[in-house]
Amino acid sequence: MPVQIISVILQKIPSKQRAMKEDKVVHIIKKRIDEADNGTLFFSNSFPEFDDEYVGHILSNLVADNILHRLCRGVYLKAEETRFGLVYPPVDHIAKAIAERDNAQILPTGATALNVLGLSTQVPMNSVFLTSGSARAIKLGERTIRFKRAVPKNFAIKGTKRSLIVQALKAIGENNVTEDEYNRICALIKKYPEHETLADDLRLMPNWIRKIFVKTLNYQSNEYSLAKS
Repeated sequence: MPVQIISVILQKIPSKQRAMKEDKVVHIIKKRIDEADNGTLFFSNSFPEFDDEYVGHILSNLVADNILHRLCRGVYLKAEETRFGLVYPPVDHIAKAIAERDNAQILPTGATALNVLGLSTQVPMNSVFLTSGSARAIKLGERTIRFKRAVPKNFAIKGTKRSLIVQALKAIGENNVTEDEYNRICALIKKYPEHETLADDLRLMPNWIRKIFVKTLNYQSNEYSLAKS
């Protein structure tokens, strides 16, 4: 069935047939949700063969039936519920799914970047992501995912791991990097050299962070020789 406004079409069908078609659509959506793993996110556009508004109405009803849980407007979660509360998927999984839905870029920042890279074992209660999309906050029990609207230059570094490392170093601060943190960051830089974008990315870094990358990767060019680092 092509994408269309199901609700409008159903109005033109006799009530008995309309009810049967509505039941069929609900059955299809419920079946896919039943087959999905706990921790799966659903949006109104997760079922592209049906109209988004109509799907949103069905998903809202499934929240009332305690089949799904609403995280925020338009974002639904299938999750196991224990005596301790809902079992949420990892924060970065939720953030990436929402970013994909919104066709937006995101980048963990601050303590969130440190945690994602494994530089900190402390899971922040307030996970912050820079986004090219809309600013919003999502409550996960006592925790919060916060999306902060950021200008395009924050996403200019193309190396996926490198952009995370830069955010982590900014969170620590130039004069606060311990020897252990420095060694672990250098190990990450060596593990993910991302040579294809290195030259361009170096130009976009603060000078003190650039020096760490240049020294660690023994990178030499006319512009970034070790002699200048």
